[in-house]
Amino acid sequence: MKKEMIATKVRELPPSGIRKFFDVANEMKDVISLGVGEPDFDTPWHIREEGIYSLEKGKTIYTSNSGLMELRCEISTYLSRRFNITYNPNTQILVTVGASEAIDLALRALLNPGDEVLIPEPSYVSYKPCAIMAGGNPVVITTKAENEFRLTPEQLEEHITDKTKVLILPYPNNPTGGIMEKSDLEKIAEVLRKRDILVISDEIYAELTYDKEHVSIAMLPGMYENTLVINGFSKAYAMTGWRMGYAAGPKDLIAEMTKIHQYAIMCAPTISQYAGIEALKNGDNDVAQMKASFNRRRKIMVNGFRNMGMDCFEPLGAFYVFPSIQKTGLTAEEFCTKLLYEQKVAVVPGTAFGESGEGFIRCSYAYSIENIKEALKRIELFMQQYQ
Repeated sequence: MKKEMIATKVRELPPSGIRKFFDVANEMKDVISLGVGEPDFDTPWHIREEGIYSLEKGKTIYTSNSGLMELRCEISTYLSRRFNITYNPNTQILVTVGASEAIDLALRALLNPGDEVLIPEPSYVSYKPCAIMAGGNPVVITTKAENEFRLTPEQLEEHITDKTKVLILPYPNNPTGGIMEKSDLEKIAEVLRKRDILVISDEIYAELTYDKEHVSIAMLPGMYENTLVINGFSKAYAMTGWRMGYAAGPKDLIAEMTKIHQYAIMCAPTISQYAGIEALKNGDNDVAQMKASFNRRRKIMVNGFRNMGMDCFEPLGAFYVFPSIQKTGLTAEEFCTKLLYEQKVAVVPGTAFGESGEGFIRCSYAYSIENIKEALKRIELFMQQYQ
């Protein structure tokens, strides 16, 4: 087959910048990885047990395309009690194969060729490629460390055109750990209410905020009707491999997303859906315990980088820190490569999350305290040559 037969827009997409370093690291001995965004906890036993029980009972057939009704009801209840937003489980909720599928479905359902998607960066690696594959034009809004990586209303106004159709709101943020407080969101909502722009609010880290409670923009006056909330089970319940996410929002959009989901996927994994019901019903204590552990690790990592003399924004959400490596004079790619080969520590270059990530690295603290402390020792040794 000629390479030219592959769609141009796909050929021109770069591979994920996250995977590159871990493919190398996996072949090396004694590497400590701070790279993958995955909790190091096992899925809580009562959730695993429910998955096992569903297997034993032979609950292995297709579910409704939208997901089990019991699960959609639990999702509706959860969103209402945690964030004070109410969705009809019949028409406004779709269960997906991870939050990533929900993002892809939303963009494919919304975008016509040439429609613009506003994407604050640094941010999750999938937004821009998904927008391109859906036929849209991604428009990057660069957030800054001095603003704690928050999106400002001035930046939003500056980037809106008559082609703008979607704003992706990626908070709590991967990779920076930045959040948007209610006062920040109110200013963004004030800009958006004047226009027909759909907000895709990626809230996969909503349960993992520190010091401040998460606020969804869908809670604000006039925003419910024009917001699609995306969430899932991977981060809060340590269920990454179960591949469970969901979208909640306007019924017309959910209907069209479901149509694409019908043809492409059929339904989310049945066993995972039963486990998801258990997670939402009885998983609050598990979330609280994991969050407390992440908080301890967060403080150790931030203090570790600051004690090395590195500028390090204190993350208020998710489980990443995004320290500046600008004082070294190295690019993010150079820093990560040298660190991997010289000290056997794998981290992710900030540029994996957009060009604005240059000068930063992403380090996950979803690892044991023992590994975090050892990694910090190695990074400190590496940094000595740049003092």
